[in-house]
Amino acid sequence: MSFCLFLKGKSLNHNNDLFRRDSFGRSHQQTCQDYQTLLETCLKNNRLFEDNNFPADLSSIGRGSLLQKLPPNLQWKRPTELYDNPVFYSAKAGRLGLCQGVLENCWFLAALEALTFHRDILNWVVPLNQSFTKKYAGIFLFQFWHFGEWVPVVVDDRLPVNEAGQLVFVSSTYKNMFWAALLEKAYAKLSGSYEDLQIGHVSEAFLDFTGGVTTTIQLAKSPPDLWDILTSVASKKSLIGCQTHSGKEKVMTNGLVNGHAYTLTGIRKVTCHYTPEYLVRLRNPWGKVEWKGDWSDRSKKWNLLSPKEKILLLREDEDGEFWMSLHDFKFHFVSLVICQLTPDLMSQEVGKKWMCSLSPGRWVKGSTAGGRLRHQSDTFWMNPQFQLTVLSADEGKKSSKPCSVLVSLMQKSKSHHRKEVSHFPIGIFLFRLFWKGNHRLPQEFFQRTTPLFVPRDFQTQREVSYGFSLEPGTYLIVPCTSEPKQECEFILRVFSRKHALYEMGSNCSFVFPKEIVDKYEGEEEFFTKLFKKYPEINAIQLQKILNNMNWTYLINPKPTFSIEACLGILALLDLNATGTVSIQEFRYLWKRLLIYQEVFHKQDKDKSGFLESGQLRVAAQEAEILLSDEVCNLMAIRYGNSKGKIGFENFVYFMLRVENMEGKAPVGEKEGKGASF
Repeated sequence: MSFCLFLKGKSLNHNNDLFRRDSFGRSHQQTCQDYQTLLETCLKNNRLFEDNNFPADLSSIGRGSLLQKLPPNLQWKRPTELYDNPVFYSAKAGRLGLCQGVLENCWFLAALEALTFHRDILNWVVPLNQSFTKKYAGIFLFQFWHFGEWVPVVVDDRLPVNEAGQLVFVSSTYKNMFWAALLEKAYAKLSGSYEDLQIGHVSEAFLDFTGGVTTTIQLAKSPPDLWDILTSVASKKSLIGCQTHSGKEKVMTNGLVNGHAYTLTGIRKVTCHYTPEYLVRLRNPWGKVEWKGDWSDRSKKWNLLSPKEKILLLREDEDGEFWMSLHDFKFHFVSLVICQLTPDLMSQEVGKKWMCSLSPGRWVKGSTAGGRLRHQSDTFWMNPQFQLTVLSADEGKKSSKPCSVLVSLMQKSKSHHRKEVSHFPIGIFLFRLFWKGNHRLPQEFFQRTTPLFVPRDFQTQREVSYGFSLEPGTYLIVPCTSEPKQECEFILRVFSRKHALYEMGSNCSFVFPKEIVDKYEGEEEFFTKLFKKYPEINAIQLQKILNNMNWTYLINPKPTFSIEACLGILALLDLNATGTVSIQEFRYLWKRLLIYQEVFHKQDKDKSGFLESGQLRVAAQEAEILLSDEVCNLMAIRYGNSKGKIGFENFVYFMLRVENMEGKAPVGEKEGKGASF
């Protein structure tokens, strides 16, 4: 599938699709549309962008029931064709003002309106500096968090309208504002079609907008401290949505819509007859139709408040936003969804930073799809196993004080179309370990060991999350599906103040003394910039990065990496055979490189840029790898120059090979795939 620019009868074709084979061996395509290149090409040729990957026709709408809801004579128009002064975004418009169209995607709108409360996050998903005037070429860029990484999505600005020129799908109360309509189009492109947006849950949109961790509270079984929870999350950068009881989407006599998603936009504790009253503020994404009960816009309850509180809270506008009591909220709504933002988006208090570890994995029939733990522990031991080391956040202090740990498990569907997605019931088991090691635990361990945590139920959701208060120590996390032989890819994420996470039995784990590893924690700005530039790193990009690194000790002569060396390094780290490494995999390489250069420099006594076999043995020992003199001599011959001396480039390749050899991993405190970033 190529993408084309159709510009006033002419087309510019760019075959930039990246063909990859996923971890299950299926061949599929990932369309790489470079926004900046396309924009500059359009401006240079004075043409407007037309996206052939998501064309302005019914194929982008869908093939099912949505077609019957479309108005006759559907047209596709650009905002510049509808208004003389179209606006992409305006802060003056306020946080609300979105209206749902003929799509039944209230879950998407509810999440989108929650996003408007956080301008910095909104600006990341929807770059707000785009416009219909400055450098306008009919092309717009959006970003979504998709299975562990931020994915840019490019669309043209042709939108479906009726004969009167009114938007068919989401619109704004400010008729000439189009950021939400274009965002919806980009999200439809990511999801497969507009029709695919009829199926979804507010928690999924929260995840796609933020990369955060979602928690769903069933209000019928809500905890006694629900108000305290709401108070806590409302004071932080959290997105909150809720859902009424399931059923056909229709307006009930109390003004609520059955089977409908709402945004929770505020909370307030007021004094009523000398007693506290707990209120929540909600908004219907339709932009109209409001609650008619107590504390609604025309409720007599407002007369019980002081004039000041009444003026402060009450807005008698038919805008879809209203107040209701917490008691009524728990009765009329079925679930509450809270999205806590990940550390790269949340504001950080000094000394209170959380770290995040991300480890991809998969359940495969007959191999790693073991199902849940049963009495006989039959195939449970086959599941992927992750060792988690929880460390005290107090630097330099040994403490048994429990640490807050958040664990998220997310599964990836095989289908590109959201409406075809079917999720397995998933969950995690947590065990306490009293030793460290890289070997997978056998069936006998699970037969004799009682889990520290067992999921109460397995939830059929894309993501499930669990909060723990764990003492510093070593733990085992086993993610699983409810039944064996259920095949799927997943991502395990762990959030805490300080920890280490790696997959047991993985030969890509790297190990160095803790004092050396800690020395290089906190180089976050480097990775943030690198991730934006290279979400996936190939051999050419790796060569460019390594040859432009500012080596602390290796200044003269400065190391020079050949393309052959970079291909060799990729072959050692690229477990999925894609020809690239992810930013997480590169982070592990980067830490290794920093340590390699330190031990290399220490042994390079004459500053020649080369090590002899004896120096090689001592350098390896510095990294806790014990080699005999005979092996070192052989390695010097294999990787050295004509004089048997090894330069830094070959030293790196040699060290990586030794550490990845089965059974050759050094012993010590381990960090591996999924280490903090």
